[in-house]
Amino acid sequence: MKNESTLKNVESIVNFETLETLARTNIQGFMQSILEEEVDYFLGRLKYERCSQGKIDQASGHRNGYGRPRKFGMMSGTVIVRRPRIRGLEERFESKVLPLFKRRSKSIDNLLPDLYLHGLSSGDFEMAMRGLLGDGAPLSASSIIKLKGKWTMEYDHWKKSDLSGIELVYCWADGLYVKAGLEDRKAALLVIIGADRDGNKYLIACESGERESKESWLKILRDLKARGLKLPKVTVADGALGLWSALGELHPEGEEQRCWNHKITNVLDDLNKKDQPAATELLKRMPFADTKKECEQLRDEFADKYKKVAPKAVATLARDWDRMVTFYSFPREHWKHLRTSNIVESPFSAIRLRTDAARRFKKVEGAKAMIWKLLTVAEKNWNKLSRPDLMKSVFEGKKFEDGLPLVDKRIIETRATA
Repeated sequence: MKNESTLKNVESIVNFETLETLARTNIQGFMQSILEEEVDYFLGRLKYERCSQGKIDQASGHRNGYGRPRKFGMMSGTVIVRRPRIRGLEERFESKVLPLFKRRSKSIDNLLPDLYLHGLSSGDFEMAMRGLLGDGAPLSASSIIKLKGKWTMEYDHWKKSDLSGIELVYCWADGLYVKAGLEDRKAALLVIIGADRDGNKYLIACESGERESKESWLKILRDLKARGLKLPKVTVADGALGLWSALGELHPEGEEQRCWNHKITNVLDDLNKKDQPAATELLKRMPFADTKKECEQLRDEFADKYKKVAPKAVATLARDWDRMVTFYSFPREHWKHLRTSNIVESPFSAIRLRTDAARRFKKVEGAKAMIWKLLTVAEKNWNKLSRPDLMKSVFEGKKFEDGLPLVDKRIIETRATA
């Protein structure tokens, strides 16, 4: 009977419609009590307890009421709290629970760039966040504008960071074009993602450039070297001549791998539509051949088949061939990472949701800082490369042929001919 009575009392207090309000009220009271306990701990005594004789410093201060009610947004909703005030101290008391000027929890601050990443426009922020946090949410349409200013400062600091501690093995480079400024043409944002000897991936560079020109890539590479970065064993990118020219000047000892996805697209563009389906099947087999020799045999097969009907496509495939088969000189387990520039292009697909929603940025600098921030958000979820233990061997200069360590391959070949 007692349990039934208690249940009836609870039902009279809360139901499905009032559950959210009750939960938020309890959270509000809990947060206010934490602020009170913080002051008790700082002063070394409870609210109505007198200062002990001989105590100085914090104990010499005393409570002085409360500040104005403040809205504070959390993932569970918006609460209203009042910060306890203290006077009689030589230095101002700063709450660690609720720092001055903080109006949102860290989780919400992390949520805002995520929403922006998925294409929510600035004008939609207030409506969306009030739907999540309640009508009293401490937000305005200017929230994202303030965030952009913060991102710009963070980006400037990141761009000056020391890179000497990164032992780079592979990197992937590409350009992302966005509409920015008053000109009709798009601005190029040049991005480099690297993988170190432990298989971890990092955003290495995000800089505006003049349509992927040699001068733009040279500027980026020189800056990276000046900050202590040793350029990688292999660079993977599309057919942009500017990057390859810059690498040839600053890093001639590094290996270079062209993206097979771009190459296949370029070759197909030179074929008639009726020939494209069969050609696609043959082209896609090439980067998945078990050995470099087999890959070249497939190339020759393609040339024999299409040299009369599509000589331009054959020439496009043969052009820059040495850069197409570089991956065979590295561990087989890493081929899927080295055959294409997908590692740098995959984050671009999500970023284009944001740039498409923006349509045009007022300034290139604003676009650069925002895209950098979105990439750093994505970076937290990047997985290691397959078989990261092999990265050390590559970093130390161990030789591979057809994906196998050179010593192991020679042993296999010797046994096969015995």
